[in-house]
Amino acid sequence: MSPGPQIRVGVGGWVYAPWRGVFYPPGLPQARELGYASCRLTTIEINGTFYGPQKPASYRRWHDETPEGFVFSLKGPRVATHRSDLAAAGPVLERFVASGIAELRDKLGPILWQFPPNMSIDEGTLAAFLEVLPYHIDGCALRHAVEFRRSGSATAPVIELLRRHKVALVVDDSRPDFEITADFAYAHLRRCADDEPDGYPPDALDSWAQRLREQSAQAACDCFVYFISGAKIRAPAAAQALIHRLTPAA
Repeated sequence: MSPGPQIRVGVGGWVYAPWRGVFYPPGLPQARELGYASCRLTTIEINGTFYGPQKPASYRRWHDETPEGFVFSLKGPRVATHRSDLAAAGPVLERFVASGIAELRDKLGPILWQFPPNMSIDEGTLAAFLEVLPYHIDGCALRHAVEFRRSGSATAPVIELLRRHKVALVVDDSRPDFEITADFAYAHLRRCADDEPDGYPPDALDSWAQRLREQSAQAACDCFVYFISGAKIRAPAAAQALIHRLTPAA
């Protein structure tokens, strides 16, 4: 990867049966799907960590099966975010950070904390969570992003709190303008359409490419973008189409 801020684009997970024969070539062994995807995308958001702990050996294998410069983001466990008392999540957070994620080494990207749509997040609620969030592992800084699924949660006090803790605010199609609160930006794109070969119309991909270039340059920050829902079968095509738009011409 070239020095300076990077714009990395990918999908959520890599094991998805409908991608076989569409994104993955027919007959490609499942054991080689990560290697194939990581050579065509620049990041993947790991979903399995949301549902339960992964083994250190798995993290080591994922590191070794992907090319230099590739980065994973991790979706933090739901037992930490889908609870009424966020201030008591500290032990869960510590166990997750100590579960082997350091085995990703240079390929460990941001950790995403996704709050449920029915949870009301205010400054006090969020502050309790951010205070117990681990910010280092083995002497290395951890990067965190939060996603509020409930509309109206990203108030001015909440944004200022994120900025003080240097935690990124996740944006999506409904809120496409980045509010920079950390040294990186994070986006979830959820509107892939089955009738669009590249998931999104060309002008929408052009718009996102321009927005990401401007954001990365103006804020001198890395950007992580994931196509994660809508017509999921189109997500890899959408990611590759956006990567193509962001790749300088030879």
